[in-house]
Amino acid sequence: MRICTTCSSKAPGHNVRRLAAALTLLLCAAVLFSLCAGASGASLLGGVRDLLSGVASPEARIVRYIRLPRTLAALAAGAALAVSGVLIQGVLGNPLAGPNVIGVNAGAGFLTLLCACLVPASPHLLPAAAFLGALCTSLVILLLADRMGASRITLVLAGVAISSIFSAGSDLITTLAPEATLGMSAFLIGGFADVTSARLSSTLAYILPALAVSLLLSGDLDVLALGDEVAASLGLRVRRTRILLLAVASVLAGAAVSFAGLLGFVGLIVPHAVRRVTGGEHRALMPLSMLGGALFTLVCDTIARTAFAPYEVPAGILLSVIGGPFFLFLLLHNRRGGAR
Repeated sequence: MRICTTCSSKAPGHNVRRLAAALTLLLCAAVLFSLCAGASGASLLGGVRDLLSGVASPEARIVRYIRLPRTLAALAAGAALAVSGVLIQGVLGNPLAGPNVIGVNAGAGFLTLLCACLVPASPHLLPAAAFLGALCTSLVILLLADRMGASRITLVLAGVAISSIFSAGSDLITTLAPEATLGMSAFLIGGFADVTSARLSSTLAYILPALAVSLLLSGDLDVLALGDEVAASLGLRVRRTRILLLAVASVLAGAAVSFAGLLGFVGLIVPHAVRRVTGGEHRALMPLSMLGGALFTLVCDTIARTAFAPYEVPAGILLSVIGGPFFLFLLLHNRRGGAR
């Protein structure tokens, strides 16, 4: 019996290490394939060689100004949205929650469009506007969960309603100010076709510190999972911690939305997939979701831009095609389990 107990206690850690190694290898392969793949047929080796030698060849420009920023953007958005999903699910105690499901993405998108309409000459304000929209939506959902004692399904329905309100606001802005939101239709779908190095670098200043803070606060999520009374008895300031975690989740979701548009379901699919291996321990779930989100989003974007070449499908469409049935599966699974 002692041997079996030892083996069972080591099994989860062994699975976590194997998953981390597999995700890292797959991510490296996906990055290489993304840099090589494209309708132009430009060679990655040729482009890198020209870049190192200072030759401004077409291959070098394609790799530097198109493929590299797009690959990095997909990695950053995927990691940010997946970790944001982990934080939101942990704070609300609801596995059905996610940045797009409860309206966080829609709130960020609404304020991003509003900012683009009111101050079109200040694109550097877009990440801040997206953060404010995501944070306000997160706080409203948290208030509903605290005051109404909302169940899992009720909370999701409230999020769908809030998302619909913000989506209607976004549609109103694009209708009344089409010249200010010209070219924003791709933003409403979600994708990386228009991402530039300058735009990406400004948002990485938000995403990278927020990811680091998320890793540092993963232990607090494990304490919150024990219940508010137990967490408070262990010295955790529950309400302040919840607001802080939601603020970090809003930074991640808002920053991703500001340059990638309204990408959906990354923050729902990836944490659920990783949790099947790691269980509910956030110290392992957080970094693995970061890797998984980056890999999942990059693969979806690479498929979307190469499968129908020379035509390109926005990554948001493929993510919705995958995420919609997955969300329905989770709803049915939770109803069988007695969630209401």
